[in-house]
Amino acid sequence: MDLILQVLQSVAPVFILGGIGVVWVKLGWEYRVEFVTRLTMTLSVPALIFVSLMQTEIDPQALRDIALASLAAYVGIGVLFLVFLKTTKLSIQTFLAPLTFGNTGNLGLPLTLFAFGTVGFDYAVVVFAIMAVLSFTVGVWVVSGGGSPLSALKEPMVWATILGGMFLVNGWGLPTWTVNTLSLIGEIAIPVMLITLGVAIARLKPGTFRQAVWMSGLKYIVCVAVSLGAGLLFALPPIALGVLVIQISTPVAVTSYMLAEKYNADTDLVAGLVMVSTLISIILIPILLAFFI
Repeated sequence: MDLILQVLQSVAPVFILGGIGVVWVKLGWEYRVEFVTRLTMTLSVPALIFVSLMQTEIDPQALRDIALASLAAYVGIGVLFLVFLKTTKLSIQTFLAPLTFGNTGNLGLPLTLFAFGTVGFDYAVVVFAIMAVLSFTVGVWVVSGGGSPLSALKEPMVWATILGGMFLVNGWGLPTWTVNTLSLIGEIAIPVMLITLGVAIARLKPGTFRQAVWMSGLKYIVCVAVSLGAGLLFALPPIALGVLVIQISTPVAVTSYMLAEKYNADTDLVAGLVMVSTLISIILIPILLAFFI
């Protein structure tokens, strides 16, 4: 009973805030997802990443290990799904990025904070940073059908990750008023991202439901297995291992749908993956948390 309550305490705030977004839409109230997304992705989330990396008290070697484990897991997942899509002759442009990358920002960051505390959150930021760099380079390159991965250098999250890592490694600091300001900006991210997730999901029109179900199930099986294997390979401590598995096993992100729409991939199929994988996560994530809390 105590374990169930602990898991519920971790996931309840996440789904309640997401539910607020759904109810907001159902009431017909205005919510400008484009504006909120731009605010969080260009200002709030970069501030959150930078401050979290700069202020983390986790041993640098432990952070290095989870960064390498995250990179290895994403590469492994990407290669497996690339082979799968080529074998089944499904669209690489449409499916590779959604199947490889999860919702480590909107869902993963707040979930790990509630479940594992500030230590787990610091680990989660590293996983999110690795995902963001890969997603905005290789991921965008795949979805767009070409172009230069160096376009990621225009993304504030990438620079926040680089600068945060530099401050962490060199032990640099900033004036207190600067850190307080950046922290306040970063605190906007988590509740706003969760509400926006609910709003975006409520507005989606799902595509082929049956295909979305089995592909979502396959995504979870591969992501859990590969992330667990990567974590054990790099001998991550229990909290870091739990964070790695939870983060990489998050459902398909709404941003995958937005990128599919921007670059003319099959938006209906991606929307179906977002909705179905998110619904499955309501059951799967508590089960995973029960193993790691």
